[in-house]
Amino acid sequence: MTLIELCKSLTAPGCNVLPGNHRLGPRLICPEYSKSVQDVKTYPLLKQERLFALCWDIDSQKNLYATMCPSPEPFCYHYEYSAGEKTQLHTHDYIELGYVVSGDFRQKILGKDITFHKGDLCLIDKNCLHQDYLLNTPATILFLGIANDMFTEIMDGNVTAQKIVMFLKPALLKQKDLQQYLHFRPADDTGQAIEDCLFALLTELKNNSIGSRHICKGLLMRIFHILGTKYEFSLSKEQQKTMNWLVFEEISEYIRQHFNTVTIRELSETFHFQEDYFNRLIKNKTGMTYSAYVQKFRLDKAAQLLSASSKSIEEIAEAVGYHNKGYFYKIFVKQYSMTPSQYRKTMEMM
Repeated sequence: MTLIELCKSLTAPGCNVLPGNHRLGPRLICPEYSKSVQDVKTYPLLKQERLFALCWDIDSQKNLYATMCPSPEPFCYHYEYSAGEKTQLHTHDYIELGYVVSGDFRQKILGKDITFHKGDLCLIDKNCLHQDYLLNTPATILFLGIANDMFTEIMDGNVTAQKIVMFLKPALLKQKDLQQYLHFRPADDTGQAIEDCLFALLTELKNNSIGSRHICKGLLMRIFHILGTKYEFSLSKEQQKTMNWLVFEEISEYIRQHFNTVTIRELSETFHFQEDYFNRLIKNKTGMTYSAYVQKFRLDKAAQLLSASSKSIEEIAEAVGYHNKGYFYKIFVKQYSMTPSQYRKTMEMM
């Protein structure tokens, strides 16, 4: 069975079809009722259930069939829509990852109309305003609702590519006031890996057996790893500015913590950007080259140790990352216009 076959089997009309006026309907699809109201969709499951799947199957006769997993009993919700109808403008208090299983899917996100094609994914931050279009074309869409604590655990794991973490973690995990989304597009040979993971994940959510929570978390980690290493995502100019500042903050903190040993190659391996990216970013934000920026951290620490410790100058030079005493003296004098010994005596007199 393929992913699309699984989705269609879950949404196929059967003995447990919920009518369009069923109380569960607004959870599965909420048609637009006001152009000014903004709904806030809260996490629909119990706290211990940290992941759910919402599946839509839309046919050419303006029928939408929907279901949610996990669920106490299998069900299918049926909604007849008018071509061009929209859902109500809404936000979530959780993270949403949408995948277009087949056809095209259109959303308005932060006021911008975006069409997603088969194989595309969209990760939408909580509090990001959006709505869905119901078009007169067949499509199957799988939405994953990810509880915030589970997303935190996944982002903190080392399996996720750092370039996604750099964009998402400062905003989503540190609760900065940003609204954002990421549109992922697959390369030619990447679609099957995601489909296999989503198929396994949806099967686990449907069966909801012992151990499913742990299996689902592992599959979700694998999905984000594939997104971070095999998919491309594009950013608007404003998003790029935001990302650059957030990345700079994270890189600066890393350099601050590893100032005595850090290398630009280490940064590249840790953050998954090309080496020249760090030079451009640091130059743009500070006016200094990467080497000058690291040197500043080292010399600041050296000056601190000269003032507050009894370590020898040789020990201090080693401690801040300089194994050549002559070179350390040279750059210290250039920075402070005095030798390390003179600096220490000056500080002792103050």
